[in-house]
Amino acid sequence: MTSPDKPPFYITTAITYPNGEPHIGHAYEYIATDAMARFKRLDGYDVMFLTGTDEHGMKIAQAAEKEGITPKELVDRNAEIYKAAHAALGISYDRFIRTTDADHYAASQAIWKKMEAKGDIYLSKYEGWYSVRDEAYYTEDETVLKDDGVRYSRGTDTEVTWTAEESYFFRLSAYQDKLLALYEEQPEFGAPQYRFNEVISFVKQGLQDLSISRTTFDWGVPVPGNDKHVMYVWVDALTNYLTGVGYPDADSEAFRKFWPADVHIIGKDISRFHAIFWPAFLMSAGLELPKRVMIHGFLTNNGVKMSKSLGNVVAPKDFVEQYGLDQVRFFFLREVPFGADGSYNHEAIVGRMNADLANNFGNLAQRSLSMVAKNCEGRVPVPGDFSAEDSALLAQAAGLLDVARAAFEKQEFSRALEAIWAVLGDTNAYFAEQAPWVLRKTDVERMNTVLYVTLEVVRIVAILAQPVMPTSAAKLLEVLGQPDGEPASSRPSPRRSSRYGAPAAGPDLPALRGARRVLDARSLKSPFGRTPAHLSRLLGGRPLT
Repeated sequence: MTSPDKPPFYITTAITYPNGEPHIGHAYEYIATDAMARFKRLDGYDVMFLTGTDEHGMKIAQAAEKEGITPKELVDRNAEIYKAAHAALGISYDRFIRTTDADHYAASQAIWKKMEAKGDIYLSKYEGWYSVRDEAYYTEDETVLKDDGVRYSRGTDTEVTWTAEESYFFRLSAYQDKLLALYEEQPEFGAPQYRFNEVISFVKQGLQDLSISRTTFDWGVPVPGNDKHVMYVWVDALTNYLTGVGYPDADSEAFRKFWPADVHIIGKDISRFHAIFWPAFLMSAGLELPKRVMIHGFLTNNGVKMSKSLGNVVAPKDFVEQYGLDQVRFFFLREVPFGADGSYNHEAIVGRMNADLANNFGNLAQRSLSMVAKNCEGRVPVPGDFSAEDSALLAQAAGLLDVARAAFEKQEFSRALEAIWAVLGDTNAYFAEQAPWVLRKTDVERMNTVLYVTLEVVRIVAILAQPVMPTSAAKLLEVLGQPDGEPASSRPSPRRSSRYGAPAAGPDLPALRGARRVLDARSLKSPFGRTPAHLSRLLGGRPLT
């Protein structure tokens, strides 16, 4: 049972078109959303994490026709590819939804009927520019005719074609003032603000009614009462967030528990759909609105947009095989402020791994654990009186939970990691200044205190690193004797054992018993030459050049 201060938490990724294979841009969104879900679970929340595939629309139908298979055969095959990508990235979703799922058809038709009953859907004729790739309509002003004689969307540079057909329309124009009021009254609805300002500006320019059905293809959810039409893919796709928690059964335990969604994590290319169309649909259907739409930027490969023609599209599994799972997760969440556009390259990844993981975290863990193995019989030493330096460092570590909570609440993952690694940097300086290897000959009690304080920081960092580096952090916590599944929910407090607080002095560190030789082993392979082999694999990844 959840407590009032920690209510159920519902988080989603955007669902992905499975007309091709996943790339690192997809992985970026999956990793960020997964880190958020893991942090909330760690902090004691009951989390529902939804992801999946968006399997209808002309783009899917055309891709299937090109391969000589049916659309259902294509999405059945490709959905498994996306599930495998999620597994390779360690994504801990609660449901992988597919818009071809039977319960999703029911949900999509139910919300259509709600909007129709409100008087917000009418039959007319659509004429205008349409992008199959974007699954989006564009006005004349939003397109440009290029020298090749082809018209393109200005915003996405995708080809558009003139379309004329009978269509159902949604009265989006009736929701302009309501949407602007929403944005003003709930400024946290869209983030980051500089991205959401583009949405607000678009709405202020005036909204046109939206075509929401198609008759030129039949791969989609049939429109209730008129099966000549299938739903415009975004009516169908957006409704997945409702399907995932039991809609149209609004009295179901899942729906009452988790709706409205706490945050939708999406890319900047689909911000209009989520921040304009989606709340308008929900208002029309009489349903509560999501609390937040978090818009992230795009990744480029060494500053160049990823493109199959350029040969710079990287599959997530290839990234993981080259650098390691937790290393990839850490790099993208540490390197790029979430919301901004970012770039990656081999040098940046290796540099971040060496500086932050191997040298800063791995080296500190190795040095302190090695000393405990050699000098404390593999047990957490009993500390003496704390000096001002000890207390200051423990206070810094104690404050990290609140910093991480505040940062994760706003999806500021890089800010959380920056704060955590700043404390690691201070701890490395403390360890070097206190020189416990000298104290072992002159003041054993002081050595014990320094090792205790250092291990406490390492332990707290390992706890807070779990959402980003779940495998590595869990292994380090096992070395430190931290029980599995301990949430970071109570404040750290030196000298006492608690879920987040300092471990009681005295217990064995299981992985240190009889492990002295392993801990002393050194990797001779660059760039982890100063880090023991097993810890370089644990915290720094395989050696790279």
